Formats: sequence, C-alpha cells, structure tokens
Amino acid sequence: MFMGVHVSISGGLEKAVDRALERGCDVFQIFTRNPRSWSSKELTPKEADLFSEKLKSAGLGLAVAHMPYLPNLASPEEYVHNKSREMLIAELERCYHLGIPYLVTHLGSHMGTGWAKGLQQIILALEEAFSKSDNNVILLLENTSGSKNGMGSSFEDIAAIIDKLNSERLGICLDTCHLFAAGYELRTQTGLEDLLEQFDGLIGFRRMKLIHLNDSQGVKGSRIDRHEHIGLGQIGEPGFRIFLANDVIRCKPMILETPIDSRRDDIGNLEVARNLALNVF
Repeated sequence: MFMGVHVSISGGLEKAVDRALERGCDVFQIFTRNPRSWSSKELTPKEADLFSEKLKSAGLGLAVAHMPYLPNLASPEEYVHNKSREMLIAELERCYHLGIPYLVTHLGSHMGTGWAKGLQQIILALEEAFSKSDNNVILLLENTSGSKNGMGSSFEDIAAIIDKLNSERLGICLDTCHLFAAGYELRTQTGLEDLLEQFDGLIGFRRMKLIHLNDSQGVKGSRIDRHEHIGLGQIGEPGFRIFLANDVIRCKPMILETPIDSRRDDIGNLEVARNLALNVF
C-alpha cells in the first residue's frame, strides 16, 4: 500500500520532497502556491526542474497537488467564477510543468441558486479548463461532506459531471471523512460493499485514482467536515480495518489530511494507518 500526507512547500517547492521523505511517505500531496490567495508568482523553469528532478531521485511513488481554498467552480457570481476558472487552468499547467499527474479539486457551492445551476457552472469551468490547458494532467473531483449548498456529496452528483463531460481527464478522489459525514457507511463489510457497488455502478472503479484517508469528528450523516486522527474519530479503528482490508481500496494511493496536535503528528497517523491496514492492533 502507498500512503503519505499533505506537506508544506515553505522555502521552495522542492522542500516538499524532503518533508515527505522525513515523514516516511510513499506518496504526498502539496499546494503548488499559497492556498489562501488568488495571486501567485509565476512558476519558473528552474523551480519546476528542481522539483521534478528531486522527486525522481527520491524514489517516491507519486506527488499530488490540491487546488487552493478560494476557488468556487459552482459559484453563480461572475467575478468568482471567472477567477476560479483562471486558477484551475493555471494549476493544471503548473502540475504539468512540475510532473504532477493529479490535481484534486473541490466542486464548490451553488450559494443557494440550486443544484442544476451549480452543475452548469461546474461544467462551464471544466470545459474551458480542459480546452485551454491541453495536457495529460488528470483532475480529481473530491467528494464533499454535504454541507449546505455544497456540490458533490453524492456519487450521483459526481456522476452527473462525468456524464456531461465524458473526459478521460476526470478522475475521483474519495475522502473517507466526507463520505461518512455525507451519510455513507464504510465501517461495516456490508456498508462498504454497498458503497463500492454504488460507486462502480454510477462512476466506475477506473475513475477512482486517490483516497483521502481521514477520520471524522462528526457522526455518520452529520454533514460536518471535520477531520480527526485515524482511529480516534467516529469511523474508528474497527472501521478503518474493514475499509483498508478491501482489495479495491488497498491498491489506491492514500493521502492523510489529519490534524497535528499534542495527541499525534503526521508520522504517528501514518504509523496507525499502516498498522490498521496490516491488522496488527
């Protein structure tokens, strides 16, 4: 199994590779820029080459990028939607030059205008992004927790986007905390099998490229997006044992986005996740 965490790019993109190695990652995730700003300095060829060369020499299995926090691809507001599309195009290009094959994105909020309008806005954004960024970077749509006006909390939501575009440049990042908060059961064998049957029927396993492995502070169906240390939340150690024992899941790269506090750090969460996958507890 290939597991890792989200790491900082502070001090330079190439520093992320060092941090991933220090934490014992097989794979890792980054923001390619400041995630809390619309603007960023242009990626230079030197920076891109330094990162990609270091990544190759490190022997890590995969680097993944995540879209910044500000974009809202479902927004009905023209300014925000335009800025979101521009950032998506720029991030796809940055990933291409860095040698990063996957870019994870949230789908955003329709802000009260309704699911159909939100879907329309997402489709417009993705169509333009793919036409203006003609490369092989795959965009991973991340399922969400089902908060008010949010898009993408159900497999049906995500399938509607894929069906509209029918692009090989679309994949799925499946987040365990978001699944659980949205009401999907993954703590039991029967629940997990039903979840995966729904996923395969609506989307297809070939689209599942990445797992965000996070426990949940909220109970099942709470619609609360609050990540917790692996095994210490409402999914719990027994739930993760079942989830990580599944053959469909085990072959996917996994990124942990768990807290860092006095109870546990990234290294501790990786150790727990790997031990649960091996069923050693």
